[in-house]
Amino acid sequence: MAASRAGPVELGFAELAPAWRLRSEQFPSKVGGRPAWLGASGLPGPGALACALCGRPLSFLLQVYAPLPGRADAFHRGIFLFCCREPPCCSGLRVFRNQLPRKNDFYSYEPPSENPPPETESLCLQLKSGAHLCRVCGCLGPKTCSRCHKVYYCSKEHQTLDWRLGHKQACAQPDHLDHIIPDHNFLFPEFEIVIETEDEILPEVVEKEDYSELIGSMGEALEEELDSMAKHESREDKIFQKFKTQIALEPEQILRYGRGIAPIWISGENIPQEKDIPDCPCGAKRIFEFQVMPQLLNYLKADRLGKSIDWGILAVFTCAESCSLGIGYTEEFVWRQDVTNTP
Repeated sequence: MAASRAGPVELGFAELAPAWRLRSEQFPSKVGGRPAWLGASGLPGPGALACALCGRPLSFLLQVYAPLPGRADAFHRGIFLFCCREPPCCSGLRVFRNQLPRKNDFYSYEPPSENPPPETESLCLQLKSGAHLCRVCGCLGPKTCSRCHKVYYCSKEHQTLDWRLGHKQACAQPDHLDHIIPDHNFLFPEFEIVIETEDEILPEVVEKEDYSELIGSMGEALEEELDSMAKHESREDKIFQKFKTQIALEPEQILRYGRGIAPIWISGENIPQEKDIPDCPCGAKRIFEFQVMPQLLNYLKADRLGKSIDWGILAVFTCAESCSLGIGYTEEFVWRQDVTNTP
């Protein structure tokens, strides 16, 4: 489901969905699983999807379907976010944007059907462009098994992982390989991101209501004492309280979308300045498009292998012009802000 490009902020919520709704031809916004690539050409290669810190393959985190009304060249538009889940890194992040006109080589001109397909199709690891995808992660797979030449990988690491978890035996039965894909414990759990418009609410009103409730609950506490406490409240406290107030009505939100607006920061520390956001290679400035909320961590089960990832928010900035640099995927910019020890 697409978010609107103007007006109120739009919120994303994680919901379970049937597999067919999370495939590329449905233009999904989703968390986890394998990427539902938009354009089938010019995918980021293994080098672009390797952690700059540890060199391991990045895990697909989420994608947002975000077409731009009035832009014929961005009738379909998707943003794809990847992260490193290997400690002590847990901070390698890459984000890519891809956009297509309505008439293109990969999808029907008409909107996708809202009805499920008549038969359940097996997982397809080859795009319409002919590009093969990694059997483990679903990213571009230029490497192939030297024995069966039937399966593809993005890296030696994923080939080794698949070999250890069953391909060693399945390799002798190449006709059945498409149906023998084990759980490699590499992908994040898969959810659809359902978009809803944020209810209009004035933070000042909420703060006043909370303040009144606090006075009432304190009983005989003097208002002057509360005023004194407020005067000594740090900037860090105020920013964190503003964050909590903003999300209070919809505490399960995992994503906030609002192209061109300002993000809501969780901390007063590590807020980027304009000079910290690099310009797009086309020369245009990058603007804020959406932020990933810490609530998403509850859905990822990232610690099931004794590994963990963490963030306060992930703020994604994209080209203000949403330029078309060929038919491939353009790298954009993501800023990570961690949670500080706020009382």
